Amino acid sequence: MLGGCLCGAVRYALTERPTSITACHCSQCRRMTGHYMAAAFVKNADLHIVESRGLSWYRASPIAKRGFCHECGSTLFWDGDESDEIGIAAGTLDDTSGIKLTAHVFAPDKGDYYEISDNLPQYESDKDLAKHE
Repeated sequence: MLGGCLCGAVRYALTERPTSITACHCSQCRRMTGHYMAAAFVKNADLHIVESRGLSWYRASPIAKRGFCHECGSTLFWDGDESDEIGIAAGTLDDTSGIKLTAHVFAPDKGDYYEISDNLPQYESDKDLAKHE
């Protein structure tokens, strides 16, 4: 499975296909993406960067960094320090067939300008989500 940024300065391959997408409504994700972050998570070992000339990392908090393309500005990754998984911006995947949105995290932090109107589970944090997986 392949993916990458808008301009092609970052391309990646996944050796395992993600099966679900989580929407994160935290203030950092909203600021980084302009709305909320729809992320597919895979094991770190399953992500292989095949073109990295545009890849930059931003230390967003004491617990995580975010990967983006410094040439076109595309949001690409969320990498938690204590996790063996990495979040991949779902919109950067070349093919999302068969992958479905399954949950919302940090739902209470969502922007006031929109509603979460599907019937998917909503969690206060990623830790609450992990308890239900």
